[in-house]
Amino acid sequence: MIVRNIGARLGRRALAIPLSRASLQAQSRFLSQDNFTAPPPPPTNNKKQAAKTAFAEPTLEEQAEFYAENIEKPTPEFAASPAAEAWSANSATATETVTTWDPSLVDEEALKLKQQIEAIPGNFKLFKQTKAQTQKLGAGVEVRYIPEQYLRNPPSDASLEDLMAAQAHMGHNTSLWNPANSRYIYGVRQGIHIISLETTATHLRRAARVVEEVAYRGGLILFVGTRPGQRPIVVRAAELAKACHLFTKWRPGTITNREQLLGGVPLTVVDELDRPLAGFEDHLHDRRPLAPDLVVCLNPKENMTLLYECSLAKIPTIGIIDTNTNPSWVTYQIPANDDSLRATALISGVLGRAGERGQKRRLEAAQRGVVTWKTPADVQGFFELASARAADARRRQAQDNSVEEQKEKDTFLSEDALKAMFGGDARV
Repeated sequence: MIVRNIGARLGRRALAIPLSRASLQAQSRFLSQDNFTAPPPPPTNNKKQAAKTAFAEPTLEEQAEFYAENIEKPTPEFAASPAAEAWSANSATATETVTTWDPSLVDEEALKLKQQIEAIPGNFKLFKQTKAQTQKLGAGVEVRYIPEQYLRNPPSDASLEDLMAAQAHMGHNTSLWNPANSRYIYGVRQGIHIISLETTATHLRRAARVVEEVAYRGGLILFVGTRPGQRPIVVRAAELAKACHLFTKWRPGTITNREQLLGGVPLTVVDELDRPLAGFEDHLHDRRPLAPDLVVCLNPKENMTLLYECSLAKIPTIGIIDTNTNPSWVTYQIPANDDSLRATALISGVLGRAGERGQKRRLEAAQRGVVTWKTPADVQGFFELASARAADARRRQAQDNSVEEQKEKDTFLSEDALKAMFGGDARV
């Protein structure tokens, strides 16, 4: 209790004086050993600097005077107490311990600090060399997603990371799901169905193979995407695959009643190298309009009429099937999120690249003299009819030539016939 009263009375500054005094003595000794000169005190010309110096560290003389007045002279009450003798012994020991110091330790510290200061230029040079050698190492911050990256340079295949980044795994609320999609669903997260990306990648590769083979066989592919924002997606995919595209509302009857709706669409006949051929004007004028050999639909939910007409015409279809869509509407399903433009751009880009590969293979085979597609039945019939007409024309021409030759023979008289007719004196 008595010691606590003394500490509370004298305060923190009185108790910390021996340590501060010893440190100041060691510092002065350290500076004198290495011939360091202390910087001059700052000038006290203005009031702010004077205010700062008023709260500066007390000098050694001030500390000694305060120590003698407050520490070495205890109060009379404490001197009369039984603990005065023990306190005097402890304070003397603490004072001796703090105020005594070993010069050899200070010399070693000064030498160590001097060596560190001398090694600074070499360490800085080594730092610069190491930085120059390793500044290109490590991970760099790159832009991972550009909104137009799948339009400018579509990938040939989609990895699970690409599908995950495109949010192709996000389905609809569990209350909107179609039970036929249970085989494509991985699980439920916060009331939303999660589509299995492994299944999506597998079905996407199968659909890409179908598109490639149809393009290799010279088939006509139609890309359909009628939602807002899907216009550049279907146009880019059609450009890659040399196919057709549709980004407006499907007109009912375009396939089943195409004679009336597509009767005025111009057509062109090409050879195996896609070079236009002349002489088919009469056939194209009477020919039935073309129908696609494969339809790729990015939003089957809004194009049920299109898919129904394709089923009536036996045209295979590829569609992105979400958790709220009936997978039996299309021939080849791609389970994915059809509401994400990034996912639809990724999937259509992969299919467009597949069509591009098929077209390239077809032209390479045509240059080797291999035709990978068959001539349509109506064009083959036109060829046969044209060949028959040409053969009939040649036969008639040959008959006409034989008749003319016979007439010439009948009207032409030889020299002997003339002599016999005119008594032998006729001259030709």
